[in-house]
Amino acid sequence: MEQLNGAQQVVRVLEDLGVTRIFGYPGAAVTDIYNELLDSEKITHTLARHEQGAVHMADGYARATGEVGFAIVTSGPGATNTVTALATAYGDSIPLVLITGQVSTSLIGTDAFQEVDTMGVTRPVVKYSFLCKKPEDIAKNLRKAFYIASTGRKGPVVVDIPKDCQNRSYFFDYDPTSDVSIRSYNPTVFGHKGQVKRAAKLLCDAKKPVMLIGGGVVQGNATQEIMTIAKKLNLPVASTLMGISGYPCSDSQYLGMLGMHGLYEANEALHHSDVIFAVGTRFADRATNKVSKFCPEATIIHIDVDPASISKTVQAHVPIVGDAKTVLNQVIQALNELDAKVNPALYAWWTQIEEYRAKKCLSYKKPEDVIRPQEVIECISKLSHELNLDPYVTTDVGQHQMFTAQYFKFETPRHFLTSGGLGTMGLGFPAAIGAQFALPDAKVICISGDGSFQMNMQELAVCRKYNLPVKVFILDNSVLGMVRQFQTVFYDRRYSATNLDGNPDFVMLAQAYGFKGIRISKREDLESTIKEVLLSDEFTLVDVITDINTKVMPWQRANGSMVDMMLNEEEC
Repeated sequence: MEQLNGAQQVVRVLEDLGVTRIFGYPGAAVTDIYNELLDSEKITHTLARHEQGAVHMADGYARATGEVGFAIVTSGPGATNTVTALATAYGDSIPLVLITGQVSTSLIGTDAFQEVDTMGVTRPVVKYSFLCKKPEDIAKNLRKAFYIASTGRKGPVVVDIPKDCQNRSYFFDYDPTSDVSIRSYNPTVFGHKGQVKRAAKLLCDAKKPVMLIGGGVVQGNATQEIMTIAKKLNLPVASTLMGISGYPCSDSQYLGMLGMHGLYEANEALHHSDVIFAVGTRFADRATNKVSKFCPEATIIHIDVDPASISKTVQAHVPIVGDAKTVLNQVIQALNELDAKVNPALYAWWTQIEEYRAKKCLSYKKPEDVIRPQEVIECISKLSHELNLDPYVTTDVGQHQMFTAQYFKFETPRHFLTSGGLGTMGLGFPAAIGAQFALPDAKVICISGDGSFQMNMQELAVCRKYNLPVKVFILDNSVLGMVRQFQTVFYDRRYSATNLDGNPDFVMLAQAYGFKGIRISKREDLESTIKEVLLSDEFTLVDVITDINTKVMPWQRANGSMVDMMLNEEEC
């Protein structure tokens, strides 16, 4: 059997697991591993400029591909700098493995230099964590980490490796065995047959059904199965924020996003439905409004791979635990056995839905003197489709995120990369970098705000070093837009700490890194400039000066039902 030291074992097991790209930032506690990475012919390391950025890059890589993202950082502040990024991945069930360096085992608990209890710090925001107490733990723990991260409800896993376990002078047997068996961890894949049949019968008999898709459809690669069922029964389809791209936005059966800033037709249809077929969603608060008022007449079928997510907030009448793709195939089989046809009652239901759509809840006014952020997103989306680009789009969090969710027409799964669970400003740009590394020939667009972009703008150096053709569009209104929207409506326009005085000149910032920067301040320049940028093969940053007073609409009234909505800014 081959003899390898601890650091070599780290690299070898990663190679055996198929890892080809690592994002990281070195430090004293991982220098042995970095030394061995130099000799790897299979793994390429990307040096981020901040540990949070490194893990966000791994996150973006995972979101875009469905593969496990991987990052490595040092101990102490290196590890603590990743907590936000880990929590981001955890909130959205993103498969990710992070190696953190640790002080030598003899120093653990002594408050040694750059020591921190990484397992204790990260435990609430990861799916699992390992501390390698001896070198022989490394290979098996890393294999378990990848298995745990990529199965069941996916998520981030931390492997903490003390410095002495990487010792270059201690060689021991490398076990190439790839089989992983964890007695206490056996995710359910197949749904209960009886419940599946019950769900199929309910769908056949429903007069006002709605299919609700969440991030589990995207992460579970279940889009085709969703479309099969939707087309077979002529079901309307709504999505959560994380479910966007799980069903083609151009399809006539798609109602759009539901929830706090969801579309009128989606929220109305959910509220008046008699059966909700929910797949891969947690029924989070931004999706349901007040739970006690949520869809009072609906029988809820809930499919989720995580049993803890079922009936956690909204009571499921037909709970089905299992992998989304697998269970949906079971449902398709059950529908075939029932010789299911479109229920004639759905014609009346679709007539009602078309009346909801007639409200045109996304219409807005265009003042002559300012660019509205909605029209920027509409323009990017329209041109992307006209040019057949099918881009991967990342966002940060705030008004620009909601406008992207509402106005960008996504057709392909995994092409919308955003933070839904944690709501992380700072994800968008490094996630775009990770996606571009994963898919070098793809068009990758980051849509950000002037507040969000500054969270991780240091990663411009990564784009410079690796010549990445990411396109960044900053919707620049010089304020923290979403917070200001709340202050306008609920705090009598008392604008506390939301004015971003001191912003850099983003065009000059891009130029400082050797990139092209463009500013758009006139509507007549919008389409021609965006088209030029989208057709470019080089990194470009576009600073679009947008209206400071625009609000994200529609907007649900707090503590109401799904249909308690304000449809335009005059209602605020």
